[in-house]
Amino acid sequence: MSRRTVDVATLAGQVGRGEKRAIARAISLVEDRDPRAGELVAVLYPTTGRASVTGFTGPPGAGKSTLIGAVVGLLRAEQRRVGVVSVDPSSPYTQGALLGDRIRLADHFLDEGVYIRSMSTRGHLGGVSEATLQALLVLDAAGMDSLLLETVGVGQSEIEVATVADTVVLVLMPGSGDSIQALKAGVMEIPDVIVVNKADHPQTNAMRSDLRSILSLDRDRVWKVPIVETEAVNGRGVPELWQAVLDHRAFLGEEGRLDERRRRNLEHEVVSVAAARARRQLTEAVAADAELRALIAQVQERKLDPLTASRRVSERVLRDHSD
Repeated sequence: MSRRTVDVATLAGQVGRGEKRAIARAISLVEDRDPRAGELVAVLYPTTGRASVTGFTGPPGAGKSTLIGAVVGLLRAEQRRVGVVSVDPSSPYTQGALLGDRIRLADHFLDEGVYIRSMSTRGHLGGVSEATLQALLVLDAAGMDSLLLETVGVGQSEIEVATVADTVVLVLMPGSGDSIQALKAGVMEIPDVIVVNKADHPQTNAMRSDLRSILSLDRDRVWKVPIVETEAVNGRGVPELWQAVLDHRAFLGEEGRLDERRRRNLEHEVVSVAAARARRQLTEAVAADAELRALIAQVQERKLDPLTASRRVSERVLRDHSD
């Protein structure tokens, strides 16, 4: 079935049966912003909401991909179907290691119970794009039990992944002062589980102590964030990591916390996707409209202030799209 002859109902049925080629085709439609992607997601959406979503974020080089590979192995040993989405900061076709060592993930490529996809942020300011959100829905509809989302933690992406995942795992490595600074700067409330990977490093004890000191400042948080030490390359600590994720999931199951978190996440998703589309619409309108370009030129020449120009651009674009 070529892309030109995609039948949405047929493709949705194939995705629902977990057919890998159909899943790949569906996610490609989403990434390409194909008009049929919207139709497909609309058909699939009522069947979603069953999979758990765990987000893994942290600085480059922390070993997230290796750690996720070890988690996938653990879940597959329990016969759970797993979907992995790695958000690549540049190209979805890169075979390199922009998100860390992909060799451990590659071990699972031929496993029928695992689907792995690398996706581009495509200029999205945070770590999670509109296409990524829809790809997770496709994998959920395909019957995956667990969805693992990997992003590079560079500040904004930790916040982004927290609005998608049920549980956020922050992966750090000893000797990384930048990671501690990020926590001090306000990311402290984001992770539900903190992993100190490469725990055979001599500075592991110092990092653990620093993390506990920082976390102790947040006395109002009901969930006490566990710190788990791992060595992903040999699997040490991985069962303990996943048990911490399950413990957090059990905590969310109390007093309706999981439902509340997912409602909040879905509200954020609707607003953020709408905002992204509005931004894209405004950008395209300014590029194509000579009068709007003239407005920008006036701002650049200090003849018009940015606030007035912004209001005029918005009014013109909204008026043109409402006619």
